[in-house]
Amino acid sequence: MITIGKRVFLAVPFIILVAMLGNCDTSTEPEAPNWQLVWQDEFDGETNSLPDATKWGFDIGSGWGNDQLEYDTNRRENASLNGQGHLVIVARKENYQGYAYTSARIHTRDLFEQTYGRFEAKILLPWGQGIWPAFWLLGANEDEVGWPECGEIDIMEYRGQEPYRVHGSLHGPGYSGSKPVTDNYDLYNDRFDAGFHVFAVEWSPNAIKWTVDDKLYQTVARADLPGPWVFDHPFYIIVNLAVGGNYVGMPSESTVFPQTMVVDYVRVYQEVR
Repeated sequence: MITIGKRVFLAVPFIILVAMLGNCDTSTEPEAPNWQLVWQDEFDGETNSLPDATKWGFDIGSGWGNDQLEYDTNRRENASLNGQGHLVIVARKENYQGYAYTSARIHTRDLFEQTYGRFEAKILLPWGQGIWPAFWLLGANEDEVGWPECGEIDIMEYRGQEPYRVHGSLHGPGYSGSKPVTDNYDLYNDRFDAGFHVFAVEWSPNAIKWTVDDKLYQTVARADLPGPWVFDHPFYIIVNLAVGGNYVGMPSESTVFPQTMVVDYVRVYQEVR
């Protein structure tokens, strides 16, 4: 006991006081989801082999509603394994089918589709004005209801002229095209073309979260949307490397070709309760 003037204070040992204060915190952190791996492609295979046809198909053509300049093919020159556990998508400057560029756009439509879960990919991105790589999900009911009613989840989009920044977005009725629900993640003193990074979403019935290297940078809840939530049905995966388009603009004289997007893996998980 300590007496100061006429006031008496109880002297509590410091270590006990700290312990008492620590015990007063009744807040609890939400439990992290228990993820179970349900689908993956590690891109193991021989050099110059095509992606596994049991897992990936090709979209062939151009434009895709975005005024893209490349013609997407199913050729090994545009998408193949490098024999070191990577898929390499290559955008080339060449005359092909009346277009000045070629590239590739692969998808899991009719091969793998899932509602909710964690979708992630480890990717080394290219760099250059007018280069537009993306890792994204599209509603499997697109043919029935159209876009954007089917919903679109952009796990990672990237403007090649901004090598330090990636974007994560949602598209749906009332928030599509140039007005998505979106945010971005910036690297500091680093660039996305200097090394691999893991891009992911964790998608549940009431919210979608975006991370880069497991760092959370955006959460969109069902109630946050300016239009209907259209994310309660199966989606499929798309990985592509576009040239030009209304999101990134034209390549410039400084844009070097070929451009490469290197994918180490794509993995999908379901939450186990």
